Amino acid sequence: MIERAFHGGKRYWGLVAALVALVLPGCWFYADQLREGLGITGMSRDVSWGLYIAQFVFTVGVAASAVMVILPYYLHDYKAFGRITILGEFLAVPAVVASILFVIVDMGRPDRALNLILHPSPRSMMFWDLVALVGYLVMSAVVGFKSFDAERAGSRPPRWIGWLVIVSIPWAFSIHTVTALLFSGLGARPFWLTAIMAPRFLASAFASGPAILVLLALLLRKAARFDVGREPVAKLAEIAAYAMAASIFFAGLEIFTIAYSGIPAHVEHLRYLYLGLDGATAVAPWMWASAALSVASLVMLLVPRVRRSDPALAVACAAVVAGVWIEKGMGTIAGGFVPSPLGRVTEYRPTLPEIAIAIGVYAASAVLLVALYGIVVSVRAARRDVL
Repeated sequence: MIERAFHGGKRYWGLVAALVALVLPGCWFYADQLREGLGITGMSRDVSWGLYIAQFVFTVGVAASAVMVILPYYLHDYKAFGRITILGEFLAVPAVVASILFVIVDMGRPDRALNLILHPSPRSMMFWDLVALVGYLVMSAVVGFKSFDAERAGSRPPRWIGWLVIVSIPWAFSIHTVTALLFSGLGARPFWLTAIMAPRFLASAFASGPAILVLLALLLRKAARFDVGREPVAKLAEIAAYAMAASIFFAGLEIFTIAYSGIPAHVEHLRYLYLGLDGATAVAPWMWASAALSVASLVMLLVPRVRRSDPALAVACAAVVAGVWIEKGMGTIAGGFVPSPLGRVTEYRPTLPEIAIAIGVYAASAVLLVALYGIVVSVRAARRDVL
């Protein structure tokens, strides 16, 4: 079945070539980062996490969101998700790969990752994050390939796949919960010191992940004539709408708690994000744009006519992804690091090498996604021809 990833038309290979072309500059700048160190990035003593960890947070959420199609299909026997479930399972695999790659490039030296394996510590949240991510990657790949292989053969998957699916559902929640605990466990960072960090991460993940899956389904329908049906797409749009409503609600709770309590250490972080602090206003326009995109996308997705129109639905889902990407990624990082525990305002701006490396990681993961989706399209096209 893997060999089908190497069979495709001109558009398929053109897309792969374009993605590889984006990977190459990332590799060039990453080699420079290995030689020169993280000094080529915009990070500093005050802001020690940046674009890489922001993308790590976002991609972990995308990986976890696969549970939004797995749970209804396998546990509630929602047949409408039959054709789209494999797309969710195969989206989780490159999303986890991207998450791991973003952590590795953020470490500066990849060999440092071996410390988590050679010297594991149950007291380390990073250790548990590694366990959660690698475990979920293996489960997603096994469930996806075994289930699809059984579908291709016209048989039922092995019984043990059902048990693995049941285990993978809470595991999906755990990978993003552990990610949230990496932040909320740092007591010196008041902005992250909140008990609803994990629910906020999960809500935004369950909005952006289904939205990305809808966009991919619409793209496959147009470019590859692979139609998963309108019902599952509309249902995913509903899920994204409800999750976005929860995400906005949680964000509102945080803003109210911080603003009403008036605790200076908390208020300064919020003021920096939305109004600027001591003349530093680089992040504020992005945060207002994120808020506008999130609210606008929610309003659009709540309208049934929008969910039935492919162009309008694509715009709404793109707004969901953009809003979450800004707020959950750079908003979370900038809000936690600025100002520093000593009150210093040091703004962070990603450098060209950082951006190129991040794009390279996304492009490399996209190559894997294209290959997996190429297998799905090719196999189902072959079955359709046989039938």
